[in-house]
This record gives sequence, C-alpha cells and structure tokens, in this order.
Amino acid sequence: MTLAIFGERQSGQDVRSANVAAVMAVANVLKSSLGPHGLDKMLVDDIGDVVVTNDGATILKQLEVQHPAAKVLVELSDLQVYSL
Repeated sequence: MTLAIFGERQSGQDVRSANVAAVMAVANVLKSSLGPHGLDKMLVDDIGDVVVTNDGATILKQLEVQHPAAKVLVELSDLQVYSL
C-alpha cells in the first residue's frame, strides 16, 4: 500500500528555522499575558464577538494557526486544560 502525499518536502536547517520562528511567534503573542503583572488581551473573532482574557489556553484557542509546529503548541495547551 502506498500513500500519495502532495506538496513539497523540506528538510534541514530551513525547516528548523521555520519551526523556531513559528513557535516564537506564538510565544510572543502570549508573553505579555504571563506573570503577576500580565496584561489582558482583547480578541475579536470573525463575526465580531469580543473576548477579553489573560488565560493562555483561551488566547491560543482563538488563534487561527497554520504552521504545523505552532499547531502542536495550540493542541498541547488544549489537552493540558482538559487534563486538569
């Protein structure tokens, strides 16, 4: 049995750099909301609903992440919330 995979296959330093950049972008979104002096984030969805929160899991859940490495972070945060 063979599995047809369409798209471009990449490897090496370029992929590692892209993964680090994607994860750092997610970290930068959350950075200011962490700690005792963390700031609230105001999130607006596609239909205009507004959510104000400083909860990292809620912020990540509202993000529309495309990069696979960043998606892993979002899914892990969601799983961590449900395991508690």
